[in-house]
Amino acid sequence: MKQCLSVLLIFVVFVNCKQGTIAQSKEKDTSVTSSFLKGNVTAGEVEEIMNFLANDKLGGRDTGSKGLESAAQFVEKEFKEVGVRPYFENYKNSFLAKGVETFNVVGYLEGIDKDLKEEFVIIGAHLDHIGTAKEVNGDVIANGANDNAAGSTAVISLAKQLAKIKKNKRSVLFVLFGAEEKGLLGSKHLAKVLKEKNIDLYAMVNFEMIGVPLNEKSYEAYITGYEKSNMADKINEYSKSELVGFLPKAKEFQLFQRSDNYPFYKEFNVPCQTISTFDFTNYNYYHHVDDEVSEMNFEFMAKLINNCLPSIVNICRTPTKEITLN
Repeated sequence: MKQCLSVLLIFVVFVNCKQGTIAQSKEKDTSVTSSFLKGNVTAGEVEEIMNFLANDKLGGRDTGSKGLESAAQFVEKEFKEVGVRPYFENYKNSFLAKGVETFNVVGYLEGIDKDLKEEFVIIGAHLDHIGTAKEVNGDVIANGANDNAAGSTAVISLAKQLAKIKKNKRSVLFVLFGAEEKGLLGSKHLAKVLKEKNIDLYAMVNFEMIGVPLNEKSYEAYITGYEKSNMADKINEYSKSELVGFLPKAKEFQLFQRSDNYPFYKEFNVPCQTISTFDFTNYNYYHHVDDEVSEMNFEFMAKLINNCLPSIVNICRTPTKEITLN
């Protein structure tokens, strides 16, 4: 009897130690997570990227233009420096946009978990703009600072942060789309290509027009297709703040269907939504030559990007697919 009790005691101690080790492991993982979830993108870094992408020298980044090619080379350089590799043979995913040869820029950060790396998260924004617009005071170049050098800056900045952190269990594609202004042609093309490759897409988070703050809202940004999934709730849970909310105007003007998230939603039937801060009252220069870098709020942009980082990291790390369609 004493021998049985001794064996039982040893077993209980072993189990308790084992559980304690697991608990400590989880605690350790959580503490590591909390330390790397703090983004450190600065307003100066945002301004530097914006100044390049929305410079007059790029001529408005029209489809098939030398300016768009220069923008792509800039993105490729940023990706290479932090170890974000091409997903295809090179960074360019080429296609024809109404007879004009153009491309998406696609960077790849492989997941660190042997199982979860087979699941993908896409972080995207469109790189192209309209080139020129109605002349104002001799200026015809539509620089597209808010639309969408701002969103592209978010993708580049998040790519650099995630590459530095190296904690993404899922694989991530960082995509700068071409020919969005021609009718979402770049995202339509890539969505079909990835569907044919049969990738396991978990979610897609797109950034569109985030250069200026919302007017009189409790949340920092809104998310399109708010009611289509629990993405907004999960983003706010992961960020521990009211980061994204519902904008009635976004639903009224069907913005969910009007950005690069939509083709992926149609092809994969998974949560694919856009984060934006253009609320129809806070910016007057949509497709206008005065959509200039001088109109952007770099402090706000850096803050929003940093605040999005915890959510993006958690989307790339959770053991299960917590974001689901409603």
